[in-house]
Amino acid sequence: MNTNKLINIFIFLIATTIFVAFIFVNNSYLKDYKLDLTEGKIYTLSKGSQTIIKNIEDPIQLQFFFSDSTSKGLINLRDYATRVESLLEEYSQLSKGKIKLDIINPKPFSEQEDKAAEFGLAGPTIAPAQDIIYFGLVGTNSRGDTFIISFFDPQKEPFLEYDISSMIYKLSHPEAPKLTVVSDLQLAGGQNMLTGNTTPANVIFEQLGDLFNIQLISSSIENLPETDVLLLWHPQNINAQLLLEIDQYIMNAGSTVALVDPHFESDPLTQMGAVGANSSELPLLEVYGITVNPNEVVLDALAGIEVQTRSGQINRHLGYLGLGSEQINQNDITTADLEAINGASFGSLGLAKDSRLKMTSLLMASNNASVIDSALYANINDVLQLSDYYHPMQKERVLAARYTGFIDSFFADPQRIDNLMQNNSFSEPLDIVRTSKQVNLVIIADADIATDRFWVQKSDFFGQTVLSHFANNADFLINIIENMAGSEGLIGIRGKGTISRPFKKVQNLQLQAEQRFREQEQLLQVELEQTEARLVELRTQADNLVANAEQQKAIDEFTAQRIEIRRSLREVKFQLENDINQLGNQLKLINIVYAPIILILILIIFSKLFCVKAPTNNLTK
Repeated sequence: MNTNKLINIFIFLIATTIFVAFIFVNNSYLKDYKLDLTEGKIYTLSKGSQTIIKNIEDPIQLQFFFSDSTSKGLINLRDYATRVESLLEEYSQLSKGKIKLDIINPKPFSEQEDKAAEFGLAGPTIAPAQDIIYFGLVGTNSRGDTFIISFFDPQKEPFLEYDISSMIYKLSHPEAPKLTVVSDLQLAGGQNMLTGNTTPANVIFEQLGDLFNIQLISSSIENLPETDVLLLWHPQNINAQLLLEIDQYIMNAGSTVALVDPHFESDPLTQMGAVGANSSELPLLEVYGITVNPNEVVLDALAGIEVQTRSGQINRHLGYLGLGSEQINQNDITTADLEAINGASFGSLGLAKDSRLKMTSLLMASNNASVIDSALYANINDVLQLSDYYHPMQKERVLAARYTGFIDSFFADPQRIDNLMQNNSFSEPLDIVRTSKQVNLVIIADADIATDRFWVQKSDFFGQTVLSHFANNADFLINIIENMAGSEGLIGIRGKGTISRPFKKVQNLQLQAEQRFREQEQLLQVELEQTEARLVELRTQADNLVANAEQQKAIDEFTAQRIEIRRSLREVKFQLENDINQLGNQLKLINIVYAPIILILILIIFSKLFCVKAPTNNLTK
């Protein structure tokens, strides 16, 4: 064996040894270290999730159920399951033993399947055996509290980390969060002082009571109780000392939701025809750098709801807005799954020029919205008159928003402190926080949105009140408060990207072909309408024989045109498939031919650079 071959074998053995040693070291000592090169860092936990894991005190048990044996062939679902499993393992590793993860494959007719069914996990069935694919998570804490994600929907992949972190946070904080509601409305029900009738409790208020340890206080109370979330529900005439405590609660990063309204239409006095706008009062916002004009109501013809007027007619109310998915932020965790939200006399939100806040829109009016003076709006009884004041401005109108950043206290002004000291008796000087920590604030520029008549219908069924939802108003408000009740880490978790990487070139080809397809389809529809009109005209003619002949001729012409257009449609589809096939052939050529050739060339160059050529001896005869 010559020297060159010995050197090459020696280099190969060294490379193999290094490769095996690297795998051993990586699996044994470097398994806790990872490098996430994905665009959206989808395999890396956010700082918020890391904070939640760090604050876990008692152990948590996670059981991940995935039907690996019955999901053969479902490539996309299995890829997503791998992503979920990898993320769960990341939680377990970072918890340093506080989170124990069990991965369970519930095979058909097994004890694991019975266990999954007992937890209430649900999933699609696969024909012909009708086996259920389980793909969910069960979390249990040391106290026996259990929380469940019944099915990991691939459509909700951007919120995967949030859902898991939310479960872990609830398991480590199983007690019901405290919610304080500041309002003078009869949210809990009671006797109507004007009519003498008994007013039922607000449905959203009742549902919040099922989820939170809720406390309702009036604006005349001086002290704000300890709370996890503060809800200001159409605030008016808030006591100065209570206003100070609200301000300081917000300054100390207290989670706050405010329903402020330029004209609250659901108040009994307003419904009886009281003169003037019934606007909310929260002077803190202007100082914080949040613009809420109490004198303007948003009108929107595209989002306007049809209502029955006093004359019995059905007309569109430009001030009663029905917001669809296009006006609802689908990228925020609190609004991603909502389809319809109704409200009345919305205000619009914004930021002052010198504001240090960041505003994330949750609800928006359409681009054709305009505004009207709230006092003028309040005195208009005929909804048709609103069109006289409707002048679209092609300007974005934000109706609800989340605010984060930094603010200065409303009471940073010495004059306000002096006035507060003079009008209230304090045993010692006030020590206030003048510059905030990170703000957790959501403003909804409408209080009617939380009243029953805009989202739920009540009916009596054998003595039981049945609720029929026709909008997502309750889901919207409850989602926000639940989100705000989480830790600062949970609030800060961003929606991650998806693991799938679409072929944009293929999508563009499809869109172009579909556009041409739609144009041909519209042409066919126009010709069909013209032919039908011609047929109606022919039927009115007196001479049936002539009419029938012309009718048959028109039908023949239309049939020929339809055949030609269908041929064009087939040609468009064929061209689409041909373009995609050509692109696919190019990709196959790159992967099958070009890539291996490039790899071989790299190896040849590598061998030339690192292989030492053996010296040769000049032999003479």
